[in-house]
Amino acid sequence: MGTSTTSASTPVSEGAVETRGIEPVPDHERRGRVRELFPTWVAANISVLLLTMGASLVINNGLNLWQVLVVAAIASTVSFGMVGVLSVSGKWGGAPGAMLSRAAFGVRGNYFPGAILWVARFGWETINAVTGAYAILTVLDLVFGIKANNVLIVVTLLAFVACTFLVSGMGRKALNLCNKYSTYLFSAISVVVLGYLIVEMPWSDILHKSPGSAALMIAGIGTIAAGGISWVPTGPDFARYLPHAASGKKIVGTTISGAALVLVPMVLMGGVMAVSNPELANQNTDPMSFLGQALPRAIAIPYLITALIGMMLINSLSMYSAGFTAQTMGVKLPRALAVSINAVISLVGGLFMMLVAKDFIGQFITFLTLLAVSFSAWIGVYGIDMARRRKLAVRYDAESLMNTGRTSRYWYHGGFCWQAMTAWSVALIAGLCFTKVQWFTGPLATTWIGEHGLGWAATIALSAVIFAVLPTPKESEPAPAAEPRSDRRPVEVD
Repeated sequence: MGTSTTSASTPVSEGAVETRGIEPVPDHERRGRVRELFPTWVAANISVLLLTMGASLVINNGLNLWQVLVVAAIASTVSFGMVGVLSVSGKWGGAPGAMLSRAAFGVRGNYFPGAILWVARFGWETINAVTGAYAILTVLDLVFGIKANNVLIVVTLLAFVACTFLVSGMGRKALNLCNKYSTYLFSAISVVVLGYLIVEMPWSDILHKSPGSAALMIAGIGTIAAGGISWVPTGPDFARYLPHAASGKKIVGTTISGAALVLVPMVLMGGVMAVSNPELANQNTDPMSFLGQALPRAIAIPYLITALIGMMLINSLSMYSAGFTAQTMGVKLPRALAVSINAVISLVGGLFMMLVAKDFIGQFITFLTLLAVSFSAWIGVYGIDMARRRKLAVRYDAESLMNTGRTSRYWYHGGFCWQAMTAWSVALIAGLCFTKVQWFTGPLATTWIGEHGLGWAATIALSAVIFAVLPTPKESEPAPAAEPRSDRRPVEVD
């Protein structure tokens, strides 16, 4: 493999449609603001599936309202706290997370965790596409009395995927604009839903429900946190336009607050609804139809439409980052076209789930569990790499990130950082051993960690510890640079 032909300093204008791919953003284009991250992480959590997951905490885990509140608060803080912390690397290097990962794993080693992250994106986008299609079908049923059939399923799924592809293909500016106004819209309709629940729900039963066990609370935290963990590798993607002077603490605080603003109330509302409608947590085939039963039509319809917009934005954000991952994996297409690969796969996968598979929620929980473990192995290594770069004040070299040849600083040994690869692979295998899902049960799933659903936490800790105790990787010496012209300004590293 040789060096990339795209220069990191190539000017790319940021118009209505973003044309920049994986190349780092130069300093003069870093005009983003930390506050722009707030609507991004609000929109990333506008999913009706959070209602179903909140209801599951009550029905399946036996938790009461106060426990559900604690679970949602801890899960959102822990998971999106990690998103915020690792997002800081985006302002350091001005590149997507999948690209910055080359500095930790090596330009060739990065293909291995990158492949898993890319495949996980396929699954996440498929889940979102199916949920969005079910939302459209439920609206058609409530408004026009049109019942779902195979032809309508294909049409609605195709329409949802096409819309998400269009928005994600346009890039950062379009996403920021959509996220901003969807936040306003969702906040307004959520106030209406909350008002209805306050007036109509049997609060005596809700407030006096017996508490569940601590073990099931811990397991619930892992289930809810898994959704946030899935966003950790993409956090730098949305922070790469921030200037070096942007506050890291503000990035973390804005990320957590934006996510918690939506995640906590929605999980809590799902728990409240479950008391009056226990079937809420048992919508195995269609995760959307319960809203027509739990809420009056006048509220359910606008709420579903708002949620539909939110799920479209969630999928757009995911596809946006997936385009970068595809380019990092060697797909020789512009980012907008690279997104089309994920769009096609999510369409095919969605058709399978809606027309063939029956247990949607069961598959969703299984997918979240595996997703959390697979991403966690990467998080531990990447986090330690960030900590070392912060301590040594050595951030990222833009030219070496784009260079996939032997002259890259991140070539290490044959293109692999063996320390990072060892920590990642060992932790990933161990995490799967602690996992129990529909498809398989790991040999360590009956241990305390496995029973409490903490395989993801053990995976992060194990990968971080192994990478920290192994010899610190030594970056390759860069090739001698050409004599700089007198009119060229020195490149800032921080």
